[in-house]
Amino acid sequence: MDINIHATFLPHTDPDASLAFYRDLLGWEVRADVGKGTMRWITVAPAGSGSSVVLEPPAMADGLTDAQRTAIAEMIEGGSYGYIQLSTPDLEASFDKLQAGGADVVQEPTDQPWGARDCVLRDPAGNNVRIIQA
Repeated sequence: MDINIHATFLPHTDPDASLAFYRDLLGWEVRADVGKGTMRWITVAPAGSGSSVVLEPPAMADGLTDAQRTAIAEMIEGGSYGYIQLSTPDLEASFDKLQAGGADVVQEPTDQPWGARDCVLRDPAGNNVRIIQA
């Protein structure tokens, strides 16, 4: 079976701030930007990648109660709703560039007990962005 990841979804709370993070800071390309105001779906990806990330307004599922929407908003703000793991061949250089660009650093590059070396940032919505040394 030949199945690949086409897209994954992360919530955004400020589309312009998300563009500044994913496009301007990470250097990803914008493949689509549809909608208006805060109701925008923005598809971003590393150049040449077959997979992409769709940044979407949170809690868009039909049938959610106000309490559920509030809980989702609190989870996003606390960094426990969505996350993504990326990789880079040069973690230190990537981290230095991201930190210098104003990224919200959660964890500086660290050797993990399971053998990986990684760092953790937060995107403007509060999603954790873990970057591992490839």
